Amino acid sequence: MECEALTITSKEQQKKRNKTEMKEEERQLYWKRKERERADYEAARRVGAGIRGVKKSGSIASAAMSHAASSELSDGELLNYVSIVMAVLLYLFIVYVSVPLSVRLFPSIIRKFVYLNFLAYPFGVDYNKPEVFLKNTRNFYLTSEPGITFGIWYTLADNRRKEAEGKDFSWYEEALADDNPIIIYLHGNGGTRATSHRVNFIKGMSDGGFHVLTVDYRGYADSTGKPSEKGFTTDVLCLYNWIKARSGNSTIIFWGHSLGTGIATNTARKLKEQEGIIVDAIILEAAYTTIRDAAASIPITTIYRKFPGFEYFILDTMARADMFFLNEENVQVLSSPILILHSEDDKMIPIQQGRKLFEITYGASEKKDNIKFLSFPPSMGLGHDHISSHPELASILKDFLKSIT
Repeated sequence: MECEALTITSKEQQKKRNKTEMKEEERQLYWKRKERERADYEAARRVGAGIRGVKKSGSIASAAMSHAASSELSDGELLNYVSIVMAVLLYLFIVYVSVPLSVRLFPSIIRKFVYLNFLAYPFGVDYNKPEVFLKNTRNFYLTSEPGITFGIWYTLADNRRKEAEGKDFSWYEEALADDNPIIIYLHGNGGTRATSHRVNFIKGMSDGGFHVLTVDYRGYADSTGKPSEKGFTTDVLCLYNWIKARSGNSTIIFWGHSLGTGIATNTARKLKEQEGIIVDAIILEAAYTTIRDAAASIPITTIYRKFPGFEYFILDTMARADMFFLNEENVQVLSSPILILHSEDDKMIPIQQGRKLFEITYGASEKKDNIKFLSFPPSMGLGHDHISSHPELASILKDFLKSIT
């Protein structure tokens, strides 16, 4: 019995020693894991310092060499460091090599970014039901070329609202000759005739006593075809001639916003040069001098402006994509009264472009009293899209029309 007792005691002691050794191993593993985590943190911190050094020195390679020379890296640190450097290099390659090269080789890419017709917001609109957005409005379509049909909303001047109840579209056509001024509204890129700031513009002008016809050029909204500068002009000419045939002596105004300013001056120039027609008045809201100048100033191109190939890869490619929109040339040919509107806090097209266009227009005009420029202070917060929401906009237009000599 005594021997057996001693054996049991030895086994119990062995178990205790095993447990103690296991706990010691767990502690060692725990501290090793902590050491690795601390090392990873230090590596990441040093990599961050290295990347900041890239911004100062302009070279990732020099930052890497400097870091390698100043400290020895463990395998884990080196792997983390190399991974981050490779990610940065990949980002720079995509942004400054792949994108510009793709744009240059495939001009259709930049065409999509300029027109943004694929952003047909608000989505899911039934354009045959404009009453969801506007009162006294009819939807219709015109065919400008074989296979090209484009949509228009015709919003009646509000002073004819009561008479319009229950009337068919032929009555609306006849109303164009009632001496209320008519606005052909040429919107900017992206969106459709149902986009909110455009609907606000239409409401305000209708309330102010204007008939408003808002066109979605080819490729936009429910219109067929693909967008192109030449095609836009053809569509607007078609609409102008349709209105002119029905409007008698009513004043017809081109109102272009952003991209639409180039469409307005292109169409007005073609009417003058090919048909001898002088558009009664042209309003240019958030205008640019040329589409090339506009592209050089929009926020999306900020990261490329100091890039040595910016002009060749980005700006010059716009011509290869058949996009010019030469407002600064068109206004020197036109004889129409022109009012240029621009907000001082326009972040998309700087007001300097609007001012420059005014100076060119004013300098070329024989009737300088018919050329006006109106700016809106930053405190109003109108930016690029919301001059349309100015409560006095209809009155501003009426005053301009009265001032025409």
